[in-house]
Amino acid sequence: MISLITSLYILQILVVMVLALLSWFVFDKRFRRDHGKVVPPGFQPTAEVFVDPTSNKKFRVYYNRNSGQRFYHEEN
Repeated sequence: MISLITSLYILQILVVMVLALLSWFVFDKRFRRDHGKVVPPGFQPTAEVFVDPTSNKKFRVYYNRNSGQRFYHEEN
């Protein structure tokens, strides 16, 4: 009986770990997108500009009011 309870706890821990890894590598693609060099039609520039701390590159944020999507364009 105790080994059954222990195995259920281990199974729950494994399921949580697999879900956490899936959410990190598969579902969370906000900052790993390759947005390209050309701003797509329908996107408008915003006042938001930031510097990526890992690459020291400057990015401007473009916003599409129809879809709610954001586009990050590297500025020179």
